[in-house]
Amino acid sequence: MANVEILTKEMIRPSSPTPEHLRNLKLSLLDQVAPPVYVPLIFFYPFDELCFDTISHAHISQLLKQSLSDTLTTFYPLAGQIQENSFIDCNDSGVEFVEAQVHARLSDVIREPNMAELNKFLAVNPTGVGIATLLAVQINFFDCGGIAIGVCLSHKIADGTSLVAFINAWAATCRGEVKIRQPYFDLAHLFPPRDLSGFSFTPNDGITKEKIMTKRFIFDKEKLDMLKKVAAAASGDGSQVKNPTRVEAVSDFIWKKFMEVAKNKMDVKKMYVAVHAVNLRPRTSPPLSEQAFGNCWRPSFAFISTSGDEKNGCPNVLPVLRSSISKINSDYIKQVQNGEYLNHLSKSKDMFMKGDIELCNFSSWSRFPVYEVDYGWGRPCWVCTTTLPFKNVVILMSTPCGDGIEAWVNMLEEDISAFRS
Repeated sequence: MANVEILTKEMIRPSSPTPEHLRNLKLSLLDQVAPPVYVPLIFFYPFDELCFDTISHAHISQLLKQSLSDTLTTFYPLAGQIQENSFIDCNDSGVEFVEAQVHARLSDVIREPNMAELNKFLAVNPTGVGIATLLAVQINFFDCGGIAIGVCLSHKIADGTSLVAFINAWAATCRGEVKIRQPYFDLAHLFPPRDLSGFSFTPNDGITKEKIMTKRFIFDKEKLDMLKKVAAAASGDGSQVKNPTRVEAVSDFIWKKFMEVAKNKMDVKKMYVAVHAVNLRPRTSPPLSEQAFGNCWRPSFAFISTSGDEKNGCPNVLPVLRSSISKINSDYIKQVQNGEYLNHLSKSKDMFMKGDIELCNFSSWSRFPVYEVDYGWGRPCWVCTTTLPFKNVVILMSTPCGDGIEAWVNMLEEDISAFRS
């Protein structure tokens, strides 16, 4: 068990004040409907004699703080405060910076990670309860000399793509690079904010107070190749998907397991829905840069209708998954931009609230360049997330070697044992 001792807490502000004409940044519609939770990532760096023997913890901490301050000058909204789910007051109030000593060996923590303990390496609770700052960072110094950097960014202002872009910019600044890719903060122009009063949904929809447990399942290259072959095989109705991606294959496999767990609990007809978070940046016309900062994603919905007493196992779901994602196209994006999407969102919530639908939510982070985050002492040996306050949520991340996938499965405590079996 890792004993984490908090040493210091302070606020880091941008090294240069934000100009007055940039003080108010409108939230986009996609920011407005985003859940008020943090997106957490933890980066583990092993002890390196060449790097750390000549650098004290105090010097490393100072490097990280100064480079963070410099980076915040470019990413100035992160040091501000959200006002009325409408705009960010870019007032340079700062971000939380915590230093901690971990009385354990880094290798022991990552060899058999305890999901319940990973939150100790974060400065805030990812649930967003008592949210004070939009960004919170914790630097964890292990007794063995290794380092873990935990970063939490409010989902109200950014998605995973933007979080990783910021972290890579911070790391590049820390290692002395001068040319940093500039973020673009005008998604509200593309997706104008709306008055959300009168609609049945809220940004808090889906957040649960029930006991959620997280289990990590690792799919190496050999397992992925096997799952691809299984996913590509034609079903009884002749439906088939050619060349499934590794994300499609893992999603297909896990969704079927979710169905089995749900069917074993229920004896009534159910509708099973797989939700995939889809990055809109490459789907707009013209495509947006990955530096477009904010929430720029929407969920696709794949529906499967099946009865609880079905004898033939789960249907072939991959064609349905692929078809649902393909519907996030230019016509769909126009509906988001003109506000028509809000009516669909309300209807979806009303349908899900009836209780006869079992949701399985996927978000693939497997292409995020998290293993390129180098602060000057090399790349991380492992990058992970933590438990999120949502039921039936699966985060897909790349393995350190790059050819496998880690599936982080969040489920109710009572369901996780059935899912594992």
